[in-house]
Amino acid sequence: MELAALFTAVAVADAVANTVAHGPDGPYLLVFSAVALVATAAFHTWWARRHSHAPPAGAESDTGGTATAATAAGAVAVRPADGTPPVADPAATALWRMRTTVRDAPGSLAALCTALAHLRVDILTLQTHPLADGTVDEFLLRAPASLQTTQLTREIAAAGGESTWIERADAHDLVDTPARVLGLATRTALDAAELPLALRQLLGRCTIHSLPAVSLTGRPTGETAPVEGALEEGETVMRMRDPNGGVISIERPYLPFTPTEFARARALVELDARLGPRIPRSQDVLTLPEGNEITVRRADRRDLRAARAMHDRCSSRTLGLRYHGPVADADRYLDHLLSPRFGRTLAVETASGRLVALGHLLWDGDETEVALLVEDDWQRRGIGSELLSRLVGLAVEAGCESVYAVTQSSNTGMVAAMRALNLPLDYQIEEGTLVITARLSGVPAHRGDHHSDQHPDKHRDRHSDQHSDQHSGRR
Repeated sequence: MELAALFTAVAVADAVANTVAHGPDGPYLLVFSAVALVATAAFHTWWARRHSHAPPAGAESDTGGTATAATAAGAVAVRPADGTPPVADPAATALWRMRTTVRDAPGSLAALCTALAHLRVDILTLQTHPLADGTVDEFLLRAPASLQTTQLTREIAAAGGESTWIERADAHDLVDTPARVLGLATRTALDAAELPLALRQLLGRCTIHSLPAVSLTGRPTGETAPVEGALEEGETVMRMRDPNGGVISIERPYLPFTPTEFARARALVELDARLGPRIPRSQDVLTLPEGNEITVRRADRRDLRAARAMHDRCSSRTLGLRYHGPVADADRYLDHLLSPRFGRTLAVETASGRLVALGHLLWDGDETEVALLVEDDWQRRGIGSELLSRLVGLAVEAGCESVYAVTQSSNTGMVAAMRALNLPLDYQIEEGTLVITARLSGVPAHRGDHHSDQHPDKHRDRHSDQHSDQHSGRR
């Protein structure tokens, strides 16, 4: 059929050409016809590319960009077969968290919802935070991926919203707020070390500091807070009285805290105070290559005496590598390290119950430090690597992006243990000390739970009264 159509077209073209060519102006007419056909084809191609693949409305940025801004905002890029620039898929969506302040008057919330509806934005959840002179409305939104934050902010401002704040959200934000708060309360009830992490997940991106009432040198620091807590510095800083003494300071400069958030944070701190000292009662029994059994478990201030006894058995070189100098007051320093408020501690015991190693995961503002101390007679047996791997697993569970170790270049054991993690490492020399940072992006959350794959010469049995790794709310 195609060949027949081709032959027919050739025959018709030949007949027309012969008729025209034998006329008085035939050659000129053929040339003009060819030029007209070429011009028509070129115009048709330009018109089709300009209008058939135009970016969707709203894809242009404030600076005159086209679909590039929409694609960068999370849209799915579709590249046409003819090689034209990619455009955003109009069906793609993105999750946003938005907080804005409106007047406490009838119809103010309706105006916001109407503005969002005009932008084809779906409201997934809504929380209200009453203030003395207005209301803070917090939304979880599903918006077209091509919608720009500048356009959304302008529409909200036109609808009466003030001090609007927007950031990208993810699937974790889809959890019902009461269910999330109950999960965080459960974590806090099971483990005292969870309080700083629970507060950070409750309040979003913030910096939490535990400020002790007494310094490591034994001098009062003067840190105190009212029993009911306080909002300070333009409501961007919370100060709560720590049940263990001192103050818990929570800072969020980019977004003031609301009274509702303050009440939730205070409720978690009060829960921690009522329950008192507690750690999960779980332990792992490992068999070293030479046949000795050791037990790895969580430790707290109740292990202070055993930890001090281990310090007394360690050589000055081992203590120097760990603390980068002499320890003037080991009791007070160990009391700080073993406090669950400043992090988590793992202890290693022999079959006779002697404590021979400590591993610390310390919250340092927005960063996390790991530190190890292994008694001289138990070094070079894989205990340090085992502790470090477990501490990294705890850091991943806590949502840490990286961990760092401060040591000396002569501490080959610590350097080898960090390299054995098989993680991206950064090395930096600061004032004669070596700082090794391991980036945890892409590390599975269950890392550190099963170490027999990393140590095939070890046998492990688990004896647990309570498995904190399985409780509700743990990421």
